[in-house]
Amino acid sequence: MDVRMQIGMVFHLDKCIGCHTCSISCKNVWTDRKGAEYMWWNNVETKPGTGFPTLWENQEKYKGGWEKKSDKLKPKLQGRLKGLLNIFFNPFLPTLDDYYEPWTYRYNDLFEAPESDDQPTAKPISMITGKYIDIESGPNWDDDLSGTPYYAKNDPNLNSLTEEEKNMLFEMENLVHFYLPRICNHCLNPTCVAVCPAGAIYKRGEDGIVLINQEKCRAWRMCISGCPYKKVYYNWDTGKSEKCILCYPRVETGQAPMCFHSCVGRIRYMGVLLYDAEKIEQAAKASDKELVNAQLDIILDPFDEEVIKNAKKNGIKDEIIKYAQNSPVYKFVKKFKIALPLHPEYRTLPMLFYVPPLLPVIAKREGDTFDLAKSFFTDTENFRLPLRYMASLFSAGDEDLIEKIYKKLIAVRIYRRWKEVGDIKDEEKDKYLRQTGLDEKSAEEIYHLTSIAEFEKRFVLPPLYREEMIEANIETHKYKKETGFGFRKKPERRW
Repeated sequence: MDVRMQIGMVFHLDKCIGCHTCSISCKNVWTDRKGAEYMWWNNVETKPGTGFPTLWENQEKYKGGWEKKSDKLKPKLQGRLKGLLNIFFNPFLPTLDDYYEPWTYRYNDLFEAPESDDQPTAKPISMITGKYIDIESGPNWDDDLSGTPYYAKNDPNLNSLTEEEKNMLFEMENLVHFYLPRICNHCLNPTCVAVCPAGAIYKRGEDGIVLINQEKCRAWRMCISGCPYKKVYYNWDTGKSEKCILCYPRVETGQAPMCFHSCVGRIRYMGVLLYDAEKIEQAAKASDKELVNAQLDIILDPFDEEVIKNAKKNGIKDEIIKYAQNSPVYKFVKKFKIALPLHPEYRTLPMLFYVPPLLPVIAKREGDTFDLAKSFFTDTENFRLPLRYMASLFSAGDEDLIEKIYKKLIAVRIYRRWKEVGDIKDEEKDKYLRQTGLDEKSAEEIYHLTSIAEFEKRFVLPPLYREEMIEANIETHKYKKETGFGFRKKPERRW
């Protein structure tokens, strides 16, 4: 057992209101520089939808993530020979049109226009070339379906649905969407690390944050294609790749990253996870049906004496173990088992987990009353977004797994309605809790953590003793560049 520490994250999608406050706070702090205008290290997408960059989930187009061949795990983008042949031209690289060409306006035209009967206008000009452009797309171009379902119909996750299900989904009275905020997942098995020819990308041994060494980056941009989530960007001004750094200067002092701190809906949680590094390769090679469970098996119980013993052996301090025991991420992912990784079939073992959205609530009158359990709170058979769609996003197609989570979320709602309003019978409440393996205590704990948790309960982050942890990692961590598993022997100090 090789116990290591990882900063883990959870986004509760039922609470996201799509306000983009997280995106703006990140933009103001990190990407308001020349060459980074089109970068959104944090963005909020509308689902169903094509996302940013356009169709980023289409790995036949971009070749991101890993694939298993003959029981071997290889980057889908390329091997070493193919990488050498494509090093000066990457055919799977997103173009600027897949993002958008950043623009501003010639505001001086408004103030310096000569007197005229016409209303002066500020023409849009490219921030790259300085020339006039026709605006054809922009950040979150299909936000809230853009008033039309045409963008949503191109969502790759809809491919698993029948034509009848698709047509029903986009009928005006059934039209539905939810929000999907995304940042770098800081994966346990990051493809961006494995495909970088310059070895500029590394995963920090002390907290698992994935960073890019700006001095080593040679702008080959293989990392952009290799990341299946398209969370690495190219700065056209500096000639370097850049990505989310999880606000590590804040995390090192026990503070939440900017996008977490500013979240209006309080959907974000962050905490320490302990995991077994020896199981990474085995988990990444698991079958699609077993991928999620294999990844969750890597995460260890911080209360287990054997885990604590091996953690201390690897230089993890008692204080860090206590933070792991109080981690909200551990509770969501392992204790309650209601949070899942995004697209686990990419086999990068992402450390950002999502509680899937239970919305929208549907109320249906039967005579003079509502069937609260089946109508107001919905049941899994009457979801406006099919389970197959949600399974495509969060469970590698495993509908049974996603259904179990939804039944738990419904059971908590039924329990709270029983407790606060009292119009649900005791036997009905007990039936829902019993079916999902919950009791009143666990349902109450899920409710508190989900709905009314204080700031300190949502972000349980230890101030890192970085110098001590680096010394410990030099002795215990190994790095295997050919597969992407493990870490550098000597962690880099720059991003």
